[in-house]
Formats: sequence, structure tokens, C-alpha cells
Amino acid sequence: MRTVIAHDYLTQRGGAERVALALGDAFPGAPFVTSVYEPELSFPGFRDREIATGPLQRWPLVRKDPRAALPFLAQAWDRTSVADADVVVASTSGWAHGVGVPDGCALVAYCHNPARWLYQTEDYLPRAWQRALTAPLRARLESWDRRAASRVDTYVANSSSVAARIERVYDRPATIVHPPVSIDVDGPQDPVEGLEPGFFLTVGRGRGYKNVRAVIDGVGLLGDATLAVVGSAPSGEQEDAHARWLGVVSDAQLRWLYANARALVAVSYEDFGLTPIEANAFGTPVAVLRAGGYLDSTDEGVSGVFIEAPEASAVAATLRTMPDLDRDAVRRHAGRFSQASFAQRMREVVADTVGDRTVPLAA
Repeated sequence: MRTVIAHDYLTQRGGAERVALALGDAFPGAPFVTSVYEPELSFPGFRDREIATGPLQRWPLVRKDPRAALPFLAQAWDRTSVADADVVVASTSGWAHGVGVPDGCALVAYCHNPARWLYQTEDYLPRAWQRALTAPLRARLESWDRRAASRVDTYVANSSSVAARIERVYDRPATIVHPPVSIDVDGPQDPVEGLEPGFFLTVGRGRGYKNVRAVIDGVGLLGDATLAVVGSAPSGEQEDAHARWLGVVSDAQLRWLYANARALVAVSYEDFGLTPIEANAFGTPVAVLRAGGYLDSTDEGVSGVFIEAPEASAVAATLRTMPDLDRDAVRRHAGRFSQASFAQRMREVVADTVGDRTVPLAA
């Protein structure tokens, strides 16, 4: 069975890109198709894959930040197609499910979330003037998005909350397949200079809905705690005495951070959120918001604890009373989210979909 994997764009190092790599491992030899690819900005694992890009690839600004091409991404995906495949697996947060497929080819959408800028606009565009200015564009893109969604044979969601959004937005059921832990726990570790073990850790890009400021201020209320912040800082963000902004780190540094943190802390509204189970894989417990994908990935009292609100006071209250959890039990919890389990479930979903389309499987 010839499988092709489509992904929105390969220009960053986020959870969706780790899942795209996991899909590549689940379907060995499957080529990738994407709108733009910048090797220096995404995970090194993509350099070993066959990757075809779309018409926007020739624009350096778009390779740096595809959001700069927001008005043109739909048209770019309309002009991006797969010539020869039995099934296309689209890893999508709003674009790759629009890829063109040949007659008889099945289309499976692994949906990280329906397009946030269309259906959760206050998260993606926090200012009223931004929403007003982009309203005509969003209306056009929503029409395109719903047409693209109508061509999908099978929807797969990464969490219960995303499955509910898919049903609400597209009126389609979705099979839930949780993302896997994809960071190599046994790989090399590179200590971060000047940071002693026992710090709190938060990981995430500097987007408003990540609520990093609430974590920083909450840890600050503890008095003598240190917070390591991985990810780009929002524009105008000031560094606090107790918080160290580390920016983008290598996988070796991230492994060291996970292994030596007292706990991972996150109060973002995540579709699934890979960082808690990545931290758990190193035996590190988590303190996360009682919402969204964290409800799927966290076993309360076993792998971590919940924070009741994305507010500094709630963060501090939870961290002050957080119990010492059994790190071996934390690791066992992470084992539920293995690459092998993910690969098996995705192959089952694809086989069922292809069977429904009566496309013959290769011997």
C-alpha cells in the first residue's frame, strides 16, 4: 500500500511536527508533502525523509514564518497534490487536509485541532481589532476549510477534546489516537549551564493561549523556586529574576531539562499537549491545567496533579501542596503512549479506511 504523509508546514519544532515524524515511522518509506520546509527550523529527523514542497517554498519569509502567507496558504494547498498513492495521511491543524489526492485514494486526517484561527479566534487573535481586520479573510478560509474537510474519509483526533471540536465544527465523528512519546529517553543529555537540578520547567512557544506568564508569576510567588522556560519569548516579554528564558533548545538539552526538573508546569489550553508525557517518560511529574488534552494525558495522583485555573495564584497553590509522586509509576504511565502503540493504531485506522474504499492492499 503506497502511503503519503501531508503536513501543514515543516518550519518549527512543535508537538505536531513530532507527531508527523511518528507517522513517518509508522509508515516506513512514506514520502512527505508540505507547503514549506526549512530544515534549520524543524527537527533534524526530517532531513532523512523524502519531502516535496509547494509553490510557497521559494519565498524565504514564508519559510521563516508561514503565518506571513495566511491569505495564500489555501490556494497553495489547492495547487499541491499527490500523484500516486493508495492513502494520504494528513497531519493537519488547518491546511494539509486540503491536499489533492488521485481518484480512488483514501484521505485520513490526523487532526491536531480544527483551524484555531477560524474556530478559536480569541486564542489565536486576542485583540478585537485583529479579529475585525481579518473577518473577511476568515470567512473565505472557513468556506475553503469546510470543503476540504468534506473530502476526508476518516478523521482521527489526538484527544477527547479535539474529537468533540471536530464533531462540533465538521459534524464528523473522529477516532481518538493519542500521540506518542517521541523523544529518545536514552539519548545523550547536555546540561544547561548555570541551572541546578530541582527547578520547575515549562515548555511551549510564546503564544497567548500558552499562558506562560501565569506560570512565571505563580512560581515567583513561591519565593525561592527557579523556573526554566523553553520556547521563544513573546514580544516585549521581560525576564524575571527567578525565571530563565532558554529559547529553542537541542533535544540533548531538553532531555536533561526533563530528567532534572522537579516538575513540568503548564496552564495552556492544549489540544493534547505532548510535553507532560515527555516529562513523564523521564519520571518527572507534572502540574497542568485541568482542561483540554491534559485530561487525556495526565493520571491525577499518579503522573501529576491538576491546576484549577490559568492564574498565578492557582499555580502557586498547587505547587505548594504538590505531593512527591513515585517516579517509577510516572514512567510506567508514560509507557501507555508508546510509538509502537501509536503506529499499530494508525495502521489499523488506515487499513479500515482503505478497506472501506476497496483499494487493494499491497502484498
